[in-house]
Amino acid sequence: MSSRAPADATPVSPAARAAGRVRVPGDKSISHRYALLAALADGDSLISGYSSGADCAATLACLRALGVAIDVAVAGRVRIAGRGVRGLAAPAGPLDAANSGTTLRLLSGILAAHPFESTIGGDRSLNRRPMRRVIDPLTRMGARVTSDGGCPPLGIAGTDLHGIAHRPEVPSAQVKSAVLLAGLQASGRTRVVEPAPTRDHTERALHAFGARVDHVNGGIEVEGGQRLTGADLAVPGDVSGAVFWAVLAAGTPGADITIEHVGLNPTRTAVFDVLRRAGAVVDATPEALGAGEPVGALRIAYGTPRSFEVTPAEVPGVIDELPALAALAAMQPAGCTFTVRGAAELRVKESDRISALAAGLRALGAAVEEFEDGFAIEARPLSGGMACAVGDHRLAMAFAIAATRASAPSVITSSSAVDVSYPGFFADLQRLTGSGGGR
Repeated sequence: MSSRAPADATPVSPAARAAGRVRVPGDKSISHRYALLAALADGDSLISGYSSGADCAATLACLRALGVAIDVAVAGRVRIAGRGVRGLAAPAGPLDAANSGTTLRLLSGILAAHPFESTIGGDRSLNRRPMRRVIDPLTRMGARVTSDGGCPPLGIAGTDLHGIAHRPEVPSAQVKSAVLLAGLQASGRTRVVEPAPTRDHTERALHAFGARVDHVNGGIEVEGGQRLTGADLAVPGDVSGAVFWAVLAAGTPGADITIEHVGLNPTRTAVFDVLRRAGAVVDATPEALGAGEPVGALRIAYGTPRSFEVTPAEVPGVIDELPALAALAAMQPAGCTFTVRGAAELRVKESDRISALAAGLRALGAAVEEFEDGFAIEARPLSGGMACAVGDHRLAMAFAIAATRASAPSVITSSSAVDVSYPGFFADLQRLTGSGGGR
Protein backbone atom coordinates (compact mmCIF):
# COMPACT_ATOMS: atom_id res chain seq x y z
CA MET A 1 0.00 0.00 0.00
CA SER A 2 2.71 2.50 0.98
CA SER A 3 4.63 1.97 -2.26
CA ARG A 4 1.65 3.28 -4.21
CA ALA A 5 0.90 6.18 -1.87
CA PRO A 6 1.58 9.66 -3.20
CA ALA A 7 4.16 11.96 -1.68
CA ASP A 8 3.21 13.39 1.73
CA ALA A 9 0.85 10.51 2.43
CA THR A 10 0.47 7.96 5.19
CA PRO A 11 -1.14 4.52 4.92
CA VAL A 12 -3.51 3.54 7.73
CA SER A 13 -4.54 -0.09 8.22
CA PRO A 14 -7.73 -1.33 9.84
CA ALA A 15 -7.34 -1.91 13.57
CA ALA A 16 -9.11 -4.52 15.67
CA ARG A 17 -7.93 -3.07 18.98
CA ALA A 18 -6.93 0.17 20.67
CA ALA A 19 -5.37 0.18 24.11
CA GLY A 20 -2.56 1.66 26.16
CA ARG A 21 -1.32 4.87 27.72
CA VAL A 22 -0.27 7.98 25.82
CA ARG A 23 1.00 11.47 26.55
CA VAL A 24 0.14 14.16 24.03
CA PRO A 25 2.26 17.23 23.17
CA GLY A 26 1.95 20.40 25.23
CA ASP A 27 -1.20 22.42 24.74
CA LYS A 28 -0.87 24.71 21.72
CA SER A 29 -3.13 27.43 23.07
CA ILE A 30 -1.30 27.63 26.39
CA SER A 31 2.16 27.40 24.81
CA HIS A 32 1.47 30.40 22.56
CA ARG A 33 0.23 32.49 25.47
CA TYR A 34 3.06 31.61 27.86
CA ALA A 35 5.66 32.48 25.22
CA LEU A 36 4.05 35.80 24.28
CA LEU A 37 3.60 36.92 27.88
CA ALA A 38 7.10 35.75 28.82
CA ALA A 39 8.44 38.04 26.09
CA LEU A 40 6.59 40.99 27.69
CA ALA A 41 7.61 40.13 31.24
CA ASP A 42 10.36 41.58 33.39
CA GLY A 43 12.98 38.87 33.86
CA ASP A 44 13.43 35.37 32.51
CA SER A 45 10.78 32.66 32.20
CA LEU A 46 11.25 28.91 31.86
CA ILE A 47 8.47 27.04 30.08
CA SER A 48 8.45 23.24 30.21
CA GLY A 49 6.19 21.05 28.12
CA TYR A 50 6.13 23.66 25.33
CA SER A 51 4.28 22.37 22.28
CA SER A 52 6.47 20.60 19.73
CA GLY A 53 4.22 21.63 16.85
CA ALA A 54 5.02 23.98 14.00
CA ASP A 55 2.43 26.58 15.07
CA CYS A 56 4.14 27.23 18.40
CA ALA A 57 7.55 27.21 16.71
CA ALA A 58 6.22 30.06 14.54
CA THR A 59 5.46 32.09 17.68
CA LEU A 60 9.03 31.64 18.91
CA ALA A 61 10.42 32.60 15.48
CA CYS A 62 8.35 35.79 15.44
CA LEU A 63 9.46 36.70 18.95
CA ARG A 64 13.11 36.20 18.01
CA ALA A 65 12.59 38.54 15.07
CA LEU A 66 11.27 41.09 17.60
CA GLY A 67 14.48 40.97 19.62
CA VAL A 68 13.53 38.36 22.22
CA ALA A 69 16.33 36.04 23.35
CA ILE A 70 15.03 32.46 23.40
CA ASP A 71 16.92 29.32 24.31
CA VAL A 72 15.49 25.88 23.56
CA ALA A 73 17.91 23.75 25.55
CA VAL A 74 16.06 20.44 25.24
CA ALA A 75 12.81 19.49 23.60
CA GLY A 76 9.88 21.11 25.35
CA ARG A 77 11.95 23.35 27.65
CA VAL A 78 12.11 26.96 26.51
CA ARG A 79 13.84 29.83 28.33
CA ILE A 80 12.71 33.31 27.32
CA ALA A 81 14.37 36.55 28.36
CA GLY A 82 11.58 39.07 28.82
CA ARG A 83 11.90 42.57 27.41
CA GLY A 84 9.10 44.14 29.45
CA VAL A 85 5.72 45.49 28.42
CA ARG A 86 6.04 47.46 25.15
CA GLY A 87 9.70 46.43 25.07
CA LEU A 88 9.87 44.52 21.79
CA ALA A 89 12.23 45.73 19.04
CA ALA A 90 11.25 46.64 15.49
CA PRO A 91 11.73 43.63 13.19
CA ALA A 92 14.13 43.79 10.26
CA GLY A 93 11.55 42.31 7.90
CA PRO A 94 8.05 40.81 7.72
CA LEU A 95 7.02 38.45 10.50
CA ASP A 96 6.04 34.94 9.37
CA ALA A 97 3.27 33.29 11.41
CA ALA A 98 3.36 30.28 9.04
CA ASN A 99 0.00 28.47 9.45
CA SER A 100 -0.76 29.80 12.93
CA GLY A 101 -3.82 31.99 13.28
CA THR A 102 -3.20 32.18 17.03
CA THR A 103 0.28 33.62 16.46
CA LEU A 104 -1.00 36.21 14.02
CA ARG A 105 -4.03 37.36 16.00
CA LEU A 106 -2.47 37.47 19.46
CA LEU A 107 0.79 38.99 18.29
CA SER A 108 -1.18 41.65 16.40
CA GLY A 109 -2.68 42.74 19.71
CA ILE A 110 0.81 43.05 21.17
CA LEU A 111 2.32 44.82 18.16
CA ALA A 112 -0.49 47.38 18.08
CA ALA A 113 0.96 49.00 21.23
CA HIS A 114 4.58 49.14 20.08
CA PRO A 115 5.90 52.37 18.54
CA PHE A 116 7.05 50.92 15.23
CA GLU A 117 5.64 49.56 12.00
CA SER A 118 5.55 45.86 11.31
CA THR A 119 4.05 43.42 8.84
CA ILE A 120 2.80 39.97 9.79
CA GLY A 121 1.46 37.28 7.50
CA GLY A 122 1.76 33.57 6.93
CA ASP A 123 1.39 30.78 4.44
CA ARG A 124 -1.22 30.63 1.69
CA SER A 125 -3.82 29.10 4.00
CA LEU A 126 -3.35 31.67 6.76
CA ASN A 127 -3.36 34.56 4.31
CA ARG A 128 -6.88 33.57 3.22
CA ARG A 129 -8.30 33.74 6.75
CA PRO A 130 -10.44 36.77 7.70
CA MET A 131 -8.96 39.16 10.26
CA ARG A 132 -11.54 41.95 10.45
CA ARG A 133 -12.59 40.82 13.91
CA VAL A 134 -9.10 41.67 15.17
CA ILE A 135 -8.44 44.65 12.93
CA ASP A 136 -11.59 46.54 13.98
CA PRO A 137 -11.06 46.60 17.77
CA LEU A 138 -7.33 47.33 17.44
CA THR A 139 -8.19 50.25 15.16
CA ARG A 140 -10.69 51.53 17.71
CA MET A 141 -7.91 51.40 20.31
CA GLY A 142 -5.77 53.69 18.16
CA ALA A 143 -3.60 51.41 16.04
CA ARG A 144 -3.37 51.77 12.26
CA VAL A 145 -3.83 48.40 10.59
CA THR A 146 -3.80 47.68 6.87
CA SER A 147 -4.70 44.37 5.25
CA ASP A 148 -5.32 42.59 1.98
CA GLY A 149 -9.09 42.95 1.85
CA GLY A 150 -9.42 42.04 5.52
CA CYS A 151 -6.95 39.16 5.25
CA PRO A 152 -3.20 38.90 6.01
CA PRO A 153 -0.60 40.10 5.66
CA LEU A 154 -1.41 42.84 8.17
CA GLY A 155 0.56 46.07 8.30
CA ILE A 156 0.52 47.38 11.87
CA ALA A 157 1.59 50.87 12.84
CA GLY A 158 1.64 50.68 16.62
CA THR A 159 1.02 53.64 18.89
CA ASP A 160 -0.18 54.67 22.35
CA LEU A 161 -3.43 52.74 22.70
CA HIS A 162 -6.47 53.51 24.81
CA GLY A 163 -8.77 51.00 26.43
CA ILE A 164 -12.14 50.14 24.92
CA ALA A 165 -15.22 48.06 25.67
CA HIS A 166 -15.56 45.40 22.98
CA ARG A 167 -18.36 42.97 22.17
CA PRO A 168 -17.27 40.45 19.52
CA GLU A 169 -20.06 39.38 17.20
CA VAL A 170 -18.79 35.80 17.13
CA PRO A 171 -17.28 34.01 20.14
CA SER A 172 -13.52 33.76 19.64
CA ALA A 173 -10.82 33.20 22.24
CA GLN A 174 -8.24 34.54 19.79
CA VAL A 175 -10.08 37.83 19.27
CA LYS A 176 -10.71 38.20 23.00
CA SER A 177 -7.03 37.54 23.69
CA ALA A 178 -5.78 40.01 21.08
CA VAL A 179 -7.91 42.75 22.63
CA LEU A 180 -6.87 41.91 26.20
CA LEU A 181 -3.17 41.82 25.25
CA ALA A 182 -3.53 45.19 23.57
CA GLY A 183 -5.42 46.45 26.61
CA LEU A 184 -2.63 45.37 28.95
CA GLN A 185 -0.39 47.87 27.15
CA ALA A 186 -3.01 50.61 26.72
CA SER A 187 -4.10 53.51 28.88
CA GLY A 188 -7.24 53.01 30.91
CA ARG A 189 -9.34 49.89 31.16
CA THR A 190 -10.21 47.38 28.46
CA ARG A 191 -13.34 45.25 28.68
CA VAL A 192 -14.46 42.31 26.53
CA VAL A 193 -18.00 40.95 26.73
CA GLU A 194 -18.38 37.67 24.83
CA PRO A 195 -21.62 36.42 23.26
CA ALA A 196 -20.69 32.99 24.68
CA PRO A 197 -17.81 31.88 26.92
CA THR A 198 -14.59 30.81 25.19
CA ARG A 199 -11.43 29.18 26.50
CA ASP A 200 -9.86 31.26 29.27
CA HIS A 201 -6.17 30.41 28.87
CA THR A 202 -5.22 34.06 28.34
CA GLU A 203 -6.87 35.16 31.57
CA ARG A 204 -5.17 32.37 33.50
CA ALA A 205 -1.81 33.07 31.87
CA LEU A 206 -2.01 36.78 32.65
CA HIS A 207 -2.62 35.88 36.28
CA ALA A 208 0.35 33.46 36.24
CA PHE A 209 2.62 36.31 35.11
CA GLY A 210 1.34 38.59 37.86
CA ALA A 211 -1.35 40.64 36.12
CA ARG A 212 -4.83 41.21 37.47
CA VAL A 213 -7.82 40.25 35.37
CA ASP A 214 -11.29 41.12 36.62
CA HIS A 215 -14.60 39.46 35.81
CA VAL A 216 -17.27 42.14 36.15
CA ASN A 217 -20.93 41.87 35.16
CA GLY A 218 -20.31 39.22 32.52
CA GLY A 219 -17.26 40.96 31.08
CA ILE A 220 -13.50 40.38 31.30
CA GLU A 221 -11.49 43.49 32.18
CA VAL A 222 -7.80 44.36 32.33
CA GLU A 223 -6.22 47.61 33.50
CA GLY A 224 -3.53 49.00 31.24
CA GLY A 225 -0.01 49.69 32.41
CA GLN A 226 0.43 46.55 34.53
CA ARG A 227 3.88 44.94 34.61
CA LEU A 228 4.44 41.21 34.18
CA THR A 229 6.96 39.11 36.09
CA GLY A 230 8.88 36.19 34.58
CA ALA A 231 7.77 32.77 35.81
CA ASP A 232 8.58 29.06 35.63
CA LEU A 233 5.57 27.33 34.11
CA ALA A 234 4.61 23.87 32.90
CA VAL A 235 2.30 23.37 29.90
CA PRO A 236 -0.19 20.49 30.26
CA GLY A 237 -0.98 18.10 27.44
CA ASP A 238 -3.20 19.45 24.66
CA VAL A 239 -6.88 18.62 25.09
CA SER A 240 -7.48 18.99 21.35
CA GLY A 241 -4.79 16.39 20.65
CA ALA A 242 -6.07 14.12 23.41
CA VAL A 243 -9.55 14.10 21.88
CA PHE A 244 -8.32 12.05 18.92
CA TRP A 245 -7.27 9.21 21.25
CA ALA A 246 -10.54 9.60 23.13
CA VAL A 247 -12.38 9.15 19.84
CA LEU A 248 -10.22 6.17 18.90
CA ALA A 249 -11.23 4.49 22.17
CA ALA A 250 -14.88 5.55 21.92
CA GLY A 251 -15.16 4.17 18.38
CA THR A 252 -13.25 0.87 18.73
CA PRO A 253 -15.04 -2.07 20.39
CA GLY A 254 -13.26 -3.19 23.56
CA ALA A 255 -10.89 -0.21 23.54
CA ASP A 256 -9.46 1.36 26.69
CA ILE A 257 -6.96 4.26 26.50
CA THR A 258 -5.49 6.45 29.22
CA ILE A 259 -4.13 9.91 28.36
CA GLU A 260 -1.61 11.17 30.91
CA HIS A 261 -0.93 14.71 32.16
CA VAL A 262 -3.56 16.38 29.99
CA GLY A 263 -5.14 19.79 30.58
CA LEU A 264 -8.55 19.68 32.24
CA ASN A 265 -9.43 23.35 31.91
CA PRO A 266 -13.24 23.48 32.25
CA THR A 267 -13.52 25.80 29.22
CA ARG A 268 -12.02 23.00 27.10
CA THR A 269 -13.65 19.84 28.46
CA ALA A 270 -17.17 20.21 27.06
CA VAL A 271 -16.12 17.77 24.35
CA PHE A 272 -15.98 14.99 26.94
CA ASP A 273 -19.61 15.59 27.81
CA VAL A 274 -20.38 15.14 24.11
CA LEU A 275 -18.40 11.89 24.06
CA ARG A 276 -20.40 10.62 27.03
CA ARG A 277 -23.63 11.43 25.16
CA ALA A 278 -22.24 9.42 22.25
CA GLY A 279 -21.94 6.44 24.59
CA ALA A 280 -18.25 6.53 25.56
CA VAL A 281 -16.99 5.88 29.09
CA VAL A 282 -14.96 8.92 30.13
CA ASP A 283 -13.26 9.25 33.52
CA ALA A 284 -11.10 12.23 34.53
CA THR A 285 -8.70 12.07 37.48
CA PRO A 286 -7.41 15.53 38.51
CA GLU A 287 -3.76 15.59 39.55
CA ALA A 288 -2.57 19.16 39.96
CA LEU A 289 -3.26 22.85 39.39
CA GLY A 290 -0.26 24.40 37.68
CA ALA A 291 -0.33 28.17 37.10
CA GLY A 292 -4.09 28.00 37.38
CA GLU A 293 -4.43 25.28 34.71
CA PRO A 294 -5.92 22.02 36.02
CA VAL A 295 -4.11 18.86 34.91
CA GLY A 296 -4.93 15.18 35.22
CA ALA A 297 -5.39 11.83 33.53
CA LEU A 298 -8.21 10.82 31.22
CA ARG A 299 -9.39 7.25 30.75
CA ILE A 300 -11.70 6.59 27.82
CA ALA A 301 -13.27 3.22 27.10
CA TYR A 302 -15.68 1.88 24.53
CA GLY A 303 -19.23 1.92 25.86
CA THR A 304 -22.64 1.77 24.22
CA PRO A 305 -22.54 3.87 21.00
CA ARG A 306 -25.59 6.01 20.29
CA SER A 307 -26.64 8.95 18.13
CA PHE A 308 -25.58 12.41 19.32
CA GLU A 309 -25.48 16.04 18.27
CA VAL A 310 -23.72 19.33 18.97
CA THR A 311 -26.09 22.28 19.27
CA PRO A 312 -25.25 25.82 18.09
CA ALA A 313 -24.89 26.92 21.72
CA GLU A 314 -22.26 24.22 22.29
CA VAL A 315 -20.21 24.92 19.17
CA PRO A 316 -17.89 27.63 20.62
CA GLY A 317 -16.74 25.22 23.33
CA VAL A 318 -15.88 22.38 20.93
CA ILE A 319 -15.08 24.16 17.67
CA ASP A 320 -11.59 22.65 17.33
CA GLU A 321 -12.79 19.19 18.31
CA LEU A 322 -15.57 18.88 15.72
CA PRO A 323 -13.38 17.04 13.17
CA ALA A 324 -12.55 14.42 15.81
CA LEU A 325 -16.22 14.06 16.74
CA ALA A 326 -17.04 13.63 13.06
CA ALA A 327 -14.51 10.79 12.91
CA LEU A 328 -16.25 9.13 15.86
CA ALA A 329 -19.61 9.43 14.11
CA ALA A 330 -18.18 7.70 11.04
CA MET A 331 -16.83 4.87 13.23
CA GLN A 332 -20.09 4.12 15.06
CA PRO A 333 -22.40 1.18 14.29
CA ALA A 334 -24.64 1.58 11.25
CA GLY A 335 -27.66 3.77 11.86
CA CYS A 336 -26.14 6.05 14.50
CA THR A 337 -26.24 9.72 13.53
CA PHE A 338 -24.35 12.91 14.39
CA THR A 339 -25.50 16.43 13.54
CA VAL A 340 -23.76 19.81 13.95
CA ARG A 341 -25.36 23.16 13.19
CA GLY A 342 -24.26 26.71 14.00
CA ALA A 343 -20.65 25.94 13.07
CA ALA A 344 -20.10 28.21 10.05
CA GLU A 345 -16.82 29.26 11.70
CA LEU A 346 -15.40 25.94 10.50
CA ARG A 347 -15.33 27.33 6.96
CA VAL A 348 -12.62 29.88 7.87
CA LYS A 349 -10.24 27.67 9.82
CA GLU A 350 -6.99 26.24 8.37
CA SER A 351 -9.24 24.98 5.59
CA ASP A 352 -12.95 25.05 4.84
CA ARG A 353 -13.35 22.31 7.41
CA ILE A 354 -16.96 21.58 6.53
CA SER A 355 -16.37 20.85 2.84
CA ALA A 356 -12.96 19.23 3.29
CA LEU A 357 -14.17 17.11 6.20
CA ALA A 358 -17.20 15.92 4.23
CA ALA A 359 -15.07 15.11 1.18
CA GLY A 360 -12.47 13.18 3.16
CA LEU A 361 -14.95 11.12 5.14
CA ARG A 362 -16.94 10.33 2.00
CA ALA A 363 -13.71 9.09 0.42
CA LEU A 364 -13.46 6.60 3.29
CA GLY A 365 -17.03 5.46 2.70
CA ALA A 366 -18.99 7.62 5.14
CA ALA A 367 -22.40 9.16 4.47
CA VAL A 368 -22.12 12.92 5.05
CA GLU A 369 -24.64 15.67 4.38
CA GLU A 370 -23.12 19.14 4.22
CA PHE A 371 -24.87 22.31 5.43
CA GLU A 372 -23.71 25.91 5.19
CA ASP A 373 -23.18 25.94 8.96
CA GLY A 374 -22.47 22.29 9.72
CA PHE A 375 -22.98 18.72 8.64
CA ALA A 376 -24.76 15.45 9.43
CA ILE A 377 -23.28 11.95 9.40
CA GLU A 378 -25.16 8.67 9.35
CA ALA A 379 -22.88 5.80 10.30
CA ARG A 380 -22.40 2.93 7.90
CA PRO A 381 -19.53 0.47 7.36
CA LEU A 382 -16.43 2.30 6.12
CA SER A 383 -14.76 0.90 3.02
CA GLY A 384 -11.44 2.71 3.21
CA GLY A 385 -9.95 4.88 0.51
CA MET A 386 -7.78 7.94 -0.07
CA ALA A 387 -8.71 10.99 2.03
CA CYS A 388 -7.00 14.34 1.50
CA ALA A 389 -6.36 16.50 4.57
CA VAL A 390 -5.80 19.64 2.41
CA GLY A 391 -2.94 20.74 4.67
CA ASP A 392 -5.14 20.81 7.78
CA HIS A 393 -3.65 19.05 10.82
CA ARG A 394 -6.98 18.29 12.51
CA LEU A 395 -8.44 16.78 9.35
CA ALA A 396 -5.36 14.58 8.86
CA MET A 397 -5.77 13.17 12.37
CA ALA A 398 -9.56 12.81 12.05
CA PHE A 399 -9.28 10.87 8.79
CA ALA A 400 -6.57 8.61 10.21
CA ILE A 401 -8.66 7.76 13.28
CA ALA A 402 -11.76 7.03 11.19
CA ALA A 403 -9.71 4.90 8.79
CA THR A 404 -8.81 2.44 11.56
CA ARG A 405 -12.43 1.18 11.44
CA ALA A 406 -12.52 0.68 7.67
CA SER A 407 -12.70 -2.77 6.08
CA ALA A 408 -9.64 -2.12 3.92
CA PRO A 409 -6.46 -0.02 4.15
CA SER A 410 -6.64 3.72 3.56
CA VAL A 411 -4.22 6.49 2.64
CA ILE A 412 -4.27 9.95 4.19
CA THR A 413 -2.73 12.49 1.84
CA SER A 414 -1.30 15.83 3.00
CA SER A 415 -0.63 13.92 6.20
CA SER A 416 2.49 15.93 7.18
CA ALA A 417 0.03 18.61 8.33
CA VAL A 418 -0.08 16.79 11.68
CA ASP A 419 3.30 18.39 12.42
CA VAL A 420 1.48 21.67 13.02
CA SER A 421 0.31 20.37 16.40
CA TYR A 422 1.30 16.73 16.90
CA PRO A 423 4.51 15.61 15.13
CA GLY A 424 4.44 12.12 16.68
CA PHE A 425 0.79 11.42 15.93
CA PHE A 426 1.19 8.53 13.49
CA ALA A 427 3.79 6.79 15.67
CA ASP A 428 1.40 6.96 18.63
CA LEU A 429 -1.45 5.71 16.46
CA GLN A 430 0.58 2.70 15.40
CA ARG A 431 1.58 1.96 18.99
CA LEU A 432 -1.98 2.20 20.38
CA THR A 433 -3.54 0.08 17.64
CA GLY A 434 -0.67 -2.18 16.66
CA SER A 435 -1.45 -1.48 13.00
CA GLY A 436 -2.15 2.19 12.56
CA GLY A 437 0.43 3.02 9.93
CA GLY A 438 3.49 5.24 10.02
CA ARG A 439 5.34 7.95 8.19
